[in-house]
This record gives sequence, structure tokens and C-alpha cells, in this order.
Amino acid sequence: MEGLSSKSGIQKHIRSVSLPPRSHPATVKVEQAVNKLKSNEVSSASNSEVICSKLCEMTELYVGVEELLGLQFVRRALSQNHHDSRVDELLKESVKFIDVCSNTRDTVMQIKQSIADVQCSVRRMKTGDFSSIEANVAAYILMRKNVQKDIARFISVLKHSRLVSVPLSNSDSQFSAALKVLTEASIVTISIFHTLLIFLSVPVLKPRPNRWSLVSKLMNKGALTGEDQSKKMNELENVDFALGKLTLHDSFKHLDAEKIEMADKSLKDLETRVQVIENGLEDVFKHLIRSRVSLLNIFSQ
Repeated sequence: MEGLSSKSGIQKHIRSVSLPPRSHPATVKVEQAVNKLKSNEVSSASNSEVICSKLCEMTELYVGVEELLGLQFVRRALSQNHHDSRVDELLKESVKFIDVCSNTRDTVMQIKQSIADVQCSVRRMKTGDFSSIEANVAAYILMRKNVQKDIARFISVLKHSRLVSVPLSNSDSQFSAALKVLTEASIVTISIFHTLLIFLSVPVLKPRPNRWSLVSKLMNKGALTGEDQSKKMNELENVDFALGKLTLHDSFKHLDAEKIEMADKSLKDLETRVQVIENGLEDVFKHLIRSRVSLLNIFSQ
């Protein structure tokens, strides 16, 4: 999955949107939402908390986009310039975003269901029932590998964007200002989706005895605490680590309560984060649909 970890061609450096001081409040609202999304940009795909926050900000962004597309002067300017290739590209991107968002939401639901299955097995272990843990862990790992393949396709779709920042034109300030801010909104959308996809497709942390043994020794010596380890890995990797400690044993019946509790906690943390991501994608999806409908209505008049 080395290709997935690279952000080249997806996350481009974008300067802050700067529109004329007399811009309409709705245009400024979208501009501010775009700049907010760019601020504190996720530098690591492991920062799930920031990713979840960015999904909420994306909803705010597209609420502003809907308001902007509802303005008569914007609708007129876009309609009169519907033959512009840049406008056509915005329409194409709107479909792409809906597809990627929908597919990503479906993927998150798969992850959530698989987490629930493993959780049930881990909780049964607390009562001495070890019958289902191996099968559900194996199914979870297989799901993660399939997710990697699916997300590779989603990222490939995002890479084929031809959107570029739009310079303001003195000849038609209303059209160029609207086109600029809508284009910037699309570009930042690609960036946030890409970061989310990288988080969800992190390679499975395989339980290699030598690696787990080294980590355990460091933790026992105080050189690496559980908190330190958690900070270096995202929630998916934390689950891999915890489940790896379970499956490395020859007999589950000799596992101690601490290892079972560690697995249970990491699964709960991942479940919580995945649920927030699912809710965020659901909200974003609704507003992407509405924005797409607004654009189609403008060009059908």
C-alpha cells in the first residue's frame, strides 16, 4: 500500500482564498469555510480527531455553497457561462464527490460491523468462551485488506481531478469570484477526502513475534508506555496491536485479563471514532447531493 501513503498529486499547496472586499456575505462565508478547512491541515493520517473535525467543517462548507448557489446573481453568472470548461469540470467533480463519499460511507459501515463481531468474541473471552475469537479476528483482517483495495480505487478517482485555482477577472467579477470560491471548495474537498481514505486504509499491522516481543520488552522496562505506543499509532493500528497480542499465544486459555481488556478498550476506541466518521460522511453526503442538484437546476434553466 505504499502508493496509498503518498499524497503527491492529491494534496496540493493552496493559498488562502482572497476575494475583493465587496464580496457578497455568502461568498465570504464559503471563503472562510475553505480557509478554516485548510488551517491546521492534517499532517498525519493518524490524527483521527482532526479528520472527524474536518468532516464537520466540510458540512459547514457545503451549507455555505448551497447558500451561494441560491443567489440570483451567482445563478445568472454561472448560467451565462455554462459553456466554460471550468464550470463543466465543477459539474464533473460534484458527481465524483458524491460517489467517493457514498462508497467511503459504505466502507466505514463494513469496518463498523467487523469491529462489532470481534468485540463480541473478546467479551466472550472474559467469560472463558474462546470459541469465536480466531475466526472473527481472521475475518477482520481479511476485511481490512479488502478495504485497502477498495480505497485504492477511490483515491485513484480523486487523483484524476483537473481543477486548478481560478484567478479573478476584472471583466466579470461576479462570475470569476463565484467560480474561484467554488473551485477552491472542491480542491479542499479532495484534500480532506484523501486524508480520510489514507486513515481508513492504513496497512494491517501483522503480528510478527519479534516485533511484539520488542515492544513488550520496552514497555516492561519503562522505555515505552502504553500511552506512548498509542500516540504513535492510529485507532486501527492500536486494534491490530492489541489483537496481535491475543493471537500470538498458542492457547487462548492462558491469556490474562489485562490483554483481553487492552483489546476490548482499543476496539471501543475504534468503534467510537468510526461512528463519528460515519455520521460526518452522512451529513457531508446530504449536502453534496443538494449542491449537485442546485448546479443542475442552474444549467437547466
